[in-house]
Amino acid sequence: MDANIIMEFAVILCCLLAGARYGGYGLGLISGVGLLIFVSIFHLQPGKPPVDVLLTIMAVLGCASVLQTAGGLNVMMRFAEKLLRRHPNHITLLAPLTTWSLTVMCGTGHVVYTMFPIIYDIAIKKGIRPERPMAVASIASQIGICASPVSVAVVSMVAIMAKAKGLDHPISLIELLSIGAPATLCGTIAAALWSMRRGKDLDKDPEFQARIRDPEQKQYIYGESATLLDKVFPREAYWATWIFFAAIGVVVLLGAFPELRPLVGEGAKAKALSMNLAIQIMMLSAGAFILMLCKVKPQDVPNGTVFKAGMVAVISIFGVAWMADTVFEAHFTLLKESLAGVVAAKPWTYAIVLFIVSKLVNSQAAAIAAIAPLGVSLGVDPKVMIAFLPACYGYFILPTYASDLACIGFDRSGTTRIGRFVINHSFIVPGLIGVGTGCLVGWLLVKLLF
Repeated sequence: MDANIIMEFAVILCCLLAGARYGGYGLGLISGVGLLIFVSIFHLQPGKPPVDVLLTIMAVLGCASVLQTAGGLNVMMRFAEKLLRRHPNHITLLAPLTTWSLTVMCGTGHVVYTMFPIIYDIAIKKGIRPERPMAVASIASQIGICASPVSVAVVSMVAIMAKAKGLDHPISLIELLSIGAPATLCGTIAAALWSMRRGKDLDKDPEFQARIRDPEQKQYIYGESATLLDKVFPREAYWATWIFFAAIGVVVLLGAFPELRPLVGEGAKAKALSMNLAIQIMMLSAGAFILMLCKVKPQDVPNGTVFKAGMVAVISIFGVAWMADTVFEAHFTLLKESLAGVVAAKPWTYAIVLFIVSKLVNSQAAAIAAIAPLGVSLGVDPKVMIAFLPACYGYFILPTYASDLACIGFDRSGTTRIGRFVINHSFIVPGLIGVGTGCLVGWLLVKLLF
């Protein structure tokens, strides 16, 4: 590689590192600075932002945001709480399965915030070290993104894989989920099983026992119960939930049976509606029905956490993917000659690159938008890309992501924490187990199913 390419990749790395300091929104904006440098100094032709991916994300975001405003997410979480409180002794196993399931249904890991105080309350009242269920529940809420038919990462991957070569047909949403769902579920279970014995029991932990000798600290740690069970939700919240589930069901059916999709075009040129457009239309329509039938105040929608987190993801993906595509397109021939052989001979290198980039950008969707198109362009086996989908979750390496920081804050016992050396925090081992197991199971499933 010549000096220009090295400098251009250095610019990308600097933008990613600088942007990560300001979160996903800053990441997208600072990527614009990288684009400015590439165009004005290196005189590169600007690449193409992933418009199809962004439009699909915005459609899903629109529906999920209205669902949250209508109270549909709270309805789901109350059902989850009932399950956890019915079996408190198994909280370390059930909590991550619950947060994984909520993420799969809702398409975002941010639903976990409401569950943290509930998980903590159940664990501390049963004398279970809160770190055990809480840390793995945070990990599971993010791993579940790769198993959701309406998550930003999955819909992005479907759009990108539509251009992949090497298979007799484009990878469908159902095929992607047939790998991602069981792979990440196995990863979640493996991480939960390991977590059941982690750390000292509370009655044998001298640090915890010293803390609760102080009456004020004991009151703070045990405190009042957090619950959704005493909340009364309007019937419109239940309507919104069923409308959302119905839309997801239709999306899954259209993905599983392409013949159900309407034909568009005239005469011999008519063809089935693309899956990307099908997702966009169904999500916008479901959001419209919730808005009209469930007494949602439109002005309240932008105030929800789902809308805010989703818009941050849109800006982040827009900037990062456009910046990366500019360099990849400018040097595509050279990159293909240099990297194609390595990736073909050692396919696991694709997973490592995806894993590292996801930490740099703190987003699974942004990592996929930056790396998956490169994999397609380099001719990486689509089966490999599907198998290693869980590797797009690597931002647990350092405890800087919002859900991990929130988890630490909700654990009033202090058992979920960042270690003295930063890297030795509560999330590192369950995260590595979850992602590692997910990739291994994904690889085995691809070998069996494709």
